[in-house]
Amino acid sequence: MSFLGNILWLLFGGLITALEYFIASLLLMLTIVGIPFGLQTLKLGVLALWPFGSQVIDKPQAGGCLSTLMNIIWIFIGGIWISLSHVIWGIILTITIIGIPFAKQHFKLATIALVPFGKEVR
Repeated sequence: MSFLGNILWLLFGGLITALEYFIASLLLMLTIVGIPFGLQTLKLGVLALWPFGSQVIDKPQAGGCLSTLMNIIWIFIGGIWISLSHVIWGIILTITIIGIPFAKQHFKLATIALVPFGKEVR
């Protein structure tokens, strides 16, 4: 079921979303300061490609000061806007019964898009 969900996800906008994440990741990695943020958007891009069957878990050593500081900077730079776009798409997709599984994936993407540092995608 997750394979079919991932194929439908790719056909109905998942591929475009993942490409946007990959382009943003490459642009962020052009500067030395943007490399950690580029790695996080790369993580979001991989999750946007295959969201069904993947889990987002907290890293055991994620409670550090650097991770918290990077999450705060990320929220102000772009995390809030990416997260809000996923929440809006999730709300729109919950209107239809067929869109509910895709809405759940958008809500999962919204949580990791808001604070990606200290999270791991499996």
